[in-house]
Amino acid sequence: MPTIKITYSDSSYKPNAEVLAGKLNFPLVDSAEISQQSSQNGQADYYLEYASDGLCLKSAVRNEHGPIRCDFNSGASTHRRKYGGGNGQAIAKAVGVSGKFAPKVLDLTAGMGGDGFVLATLGCEILLLERNPVVHSLINDGLQRAAIAGLEDTELAAIAARISLLDTDAGTYLKALPTGPCADIIYLDPMFPERKKNAKVKKEMQAFHGIVGADEDASELLELALARARYRVVVKRSSSAGYLADTAPSYSLEGKSTRFDVFALQKLPS
Repeated sequence: MPTIKITYSDSSYKPNAEVLAGKLNFPLVDSAEISQQSSQNGQADYYLEYASDGLCLKSAVRNEHGPIRCDFNSGASTHRRKYGGGNGQAIAKAVGVSGKFAPKVLDLTAGMGGDGFVLATLGCEILLLERNPVVHSLINDGLQRAAIAGLEDTELAAIAARISLLDTDAGTYLKALPTGPCADIIYLDPMFPERKKNAKVKKEMQAFHGIVGADEDASELLELALARARYRVVVKRSSSAGYLADTAPSYSLEGKSTRFDVFALQKLPS
């Protein structure tokens, strides 16, 4: 895993940074130290920085890529919430959202929480699992800021209230549960090793991939999910990728650049 340190833009955010540094057991530095460490070759690969717009992941290499943050209350998230297509979206159809049914969803691989947020906007209750401590911290900060913004936006407040987050390994979580279904839908979007550098892949995504790594247990997670979902397991894949664990789904739904492989276990409520 790359070297990561905790920092803050000014002293008002130092208490937040100190708490996070203690939780993750990462070194804490201020911005002045970062400049000094750069000249002495002691800098980290990345910094988790607290600033006025929340927690973000920044590269130590200037201009390598922009800050990576989890933002549910502005930008692309707000646009998709208002104009994303509602129940007509491929992800909504895959999960089985309808005017009569908003399933409870367990997302085994939360990533940056984008798909979970979309499902929550459609009325689903969703539990996000994320084992990577850096990513979990970014999502948690995003949810906290969404809750604050929700004080002036009742729709956003309702969406944020439908999202829960746990910092746990998905396989461990599923194995510890009693037998039987634990969610209406189990959603899986595994990260896979990069086969080659691709200029079309955003630098932010390359950085994210380097920190998270591959979900080497994705095949096992699918097997566990099939035993624990009530109605469906949905696996998100790139359009060109093969089936996870070479296991054919009941059917697939194609998005613009992604595919949703749907494993139907029983009929959805009508």
